[in-house]
Amino acid sequence: MKLIAIAGYSGSGKTTLIEKVIPCLVMEGFRVSLIKHAHHEFDVDVPGKDSHRHRMAGATEVMVSSSNRWALMHELRGDTEPTLEEQLAHFSPCDVVIVEGWKHHAIPKVEVHRKLAGVPLLFPSDQHVVAIATDEKLATALPQFGLEDAEAVATFIIQHLGLQMAE
Repeated sequence: MKLIAIAGYSGSGKTTLIEKVIPCLVMEGFRVSLIKHAHHEFDVDVPGKDSHRHRMAGATEVMVSSSNRWALMHELRGDTEPTLEEQLAHFSPCDVVIVEGWKHHAIPKVEVHRKLAGVPLLFPSDQHVVAIATDEKLATALPQFGLEDAEAVATFIIQHLGLQMAE
């Protein structure tokens, strides 16, 4: 599987762009997975439900499974946070993994930048930025796309990563 990060600071529009890029890649026949890094406490479980009660009782892992989906929750219980590479080992085979977060990791990135956010750009000091989705013209030779141009970003990702359709 190939990796591409959609990187930028909070409020830049990463999630919105990803939400539009994924269907473009899927329509081209690619199997897409996503990993998002959260910098804060989060919970995907519902307090009071059996799975939450089992986790709170001390289970390290709880899997919830149905005919529509399954989810595995793993409590670190004080252990070190796994690396991106360790987390990726849990994924099923796919064509591309979109990484949201890990903006300082050494993987190719499409930087998302919104002028009004007033935050610094990543590309001047990050050699892994390969393109920029932005709402302003920037002085760089890197490919630039509008924040709303998900199709162009998806096409760039396909070309940049050398993704091939299964025959």
